[in-house]
Amino acid sequence: MLTLKQIESAVDALQPLDFSMHREEAFDLPLNEMFYPLGFPMMLRTNSNQVLEMAFEQWRMFEKRHNTEPVRVYMCVTEDGSIECPPPPKIRFIWPLLLTLADPDNYMISEMDQNRTQIVVTKGAMAHKRFVRSLFLAAAPGPHLSVRHVTPVHSGCVALDGRGVLLCGDSGAGKSTLSYACARVGWTYVSDDASFLLNHESDRTVMGACDQVRFRPTAADLFPELQGHEITPRLVGKPSIELPTALFPNMVCAQTARVDFIVYLNRHSGGPPELRPYSKDVARHAMRQTLFGTPKSLAVGYEAIERLLTLDVLELRYSDLDWAIDRLQRLVREGR
Repeated sequence: MLTLKQIESAVDALQPLDFSMHREEAFDLPLNEMFYPLGFPMMLRTNSNQVLEMAFEQWRMFEKRHNTEPVRVYMCVTEDGSIECPPPPKIRFIWPLLLTLADPDNYMISEMDQNRTQIVVTKGAMAHKRFVRSLFLAAAPGPHLSVRHVTPVHSGCVALDGRGVLLCGDSGAGKSTLSYACARVGWTYVSDDASFLLNHESDRTVMGACDQVRFRPTAADLFPELQGHEITPRLVGKPSIELPTALFPNMVCAQTARVDFIVYLNRHSGGPPELRPYSKDVARHAMRQTLFGTPKSLAVGYEAIERLLTLDVLELRYSDLDWAIDRLQRLVREGR
């Protein structure tokens, strides 16, 4: 900040004073396109053709299904910054702002009350395409949809013979591994670790990002086709292999499925393999803890969860992947 003496000297010398640092950043974003994540409209404005290419890769499978106010995403690529991959971002939620902060040059600000997200990343960061796509661009519409139209459930979803199974559990429980393993043997793949219930609907239909699947790097030991693929840094230090399902031509994918079974995964129980009843109270609290928003939006989400919990909740204890797939198949086809 300039002192009064410095300002006086500048005025006397007719020197211009630049206080632009105090003005709101305004980026020129001449490119725009409409996309439909989970079938909901989202307007993307950017100054980078590479961002548009990422968006087409991310949401090309989704068509418009819902006539809602578009989420607005503004993504600017700046010229400055390191060529190194930014650190995994930290998330801070101070209503109505959701902040995703990797470093001072790479960040995302979601204004929840305005249905708008602003993303700034550097040209150097854009060299790490999977990082930027996964942690910034792909993540941009989700919070807005989650406080307005859908209730997220931390689960994978697969279906067989038209009957859907939610695969729930802690991070690292094996949701993605089992979802993909089921898809390899003919099940329909809907999502690997994030499913979404439509609010204000009477049925139990969930939606998912069926266009991609994500694995822990150790999954390459189980599935040889994963070996050699790039590892992407993710939140809280969890690296992953992220692949489009289009790489697997025999994989049947669907954007939605009706849920008939809720199964919590326990692959380290130490006991005999079995499928047994699980506590609905535990499931209820586990599902609620991922929600955020206003009291009104939370009440809507809680109602959607209660609708889901009219189903029986089960726990699958296993160590052998093939046994788990066979047991789920019997559950779907025999109901037990």
